[in-house]
Amino acid sequence: MDNQESFLDEVIVPESADEDAIEHTDLPETEIQLALEAVLFTVNEPISVSQLRRIFDQEVSGHIIRQQLNKLRHFYDQHGRSFQLIEIANGWQISTRAEYANQIEKFHTRQVRVKLSPSALEALAIVAYKQPVTRTEIEEIRGVNSDSVLNSLIEKGLVRISGRKPEAGRALLFSTSNQFLEQFGLRNLADLPSVEEIQEILEQSGSDDD
Repeated sequence: MDNQESFLDEVIVPESADEDAIEHTDLPETEIQLALEAVLFTVNEPISVSQLRRIFDQEVSGHIIRQQLNKLRHFYDQHGRSFQLIEIANGWQISTRAEYANQIEKFHTRQVRVKLSPSALEALAIVAYKQPVTRTEIEEIRGVNSDSVLNSLIEKGLVRISGRKPEAGRALLFSTSNQFLEQFGLRNLADLPSVEEIQEILEQSGSDDD
């Protein structure tokens, strides 16, 4: 028998009425519990026991999966964690407890995405695809003065001054920021949407003010 103790050994779970029907596995309880927990933390919908069985390289019965899920649930309950493991819609899911709804709502209210006008989105798209780019180059593409739009994008943290162009009077160069990547859910600049997708964003934001 494996000497590794479960980090939930202190949790008491009622034994099955049919003890002879309980199947066994060579996997340590700790390994099963941590694997289940890791997967459950990465999804936002209930996962069935049959789905959870597939995460293990060797056979683990549904009975054992349910047993370890119950241990996790009791562990969270007994230790007053801010989240809970619930059985819902024929599956299992980790969710935050209702008493923390107010704090969660306050946090997400402060994380409202920045609203951009079509002109700001247009300038931002130019910077994103042409960077590093000068103010003059942006205005040549847009055909209008872009001082206020660029200043607004800089204030919002989406665009930054990234240097100076060696020629052309050492004009300032503009590039997108890390906040730009976060705002649009991009890992890096290689994940930039296509020109067509940018156009869709521009059209959908047509009602926003500058």
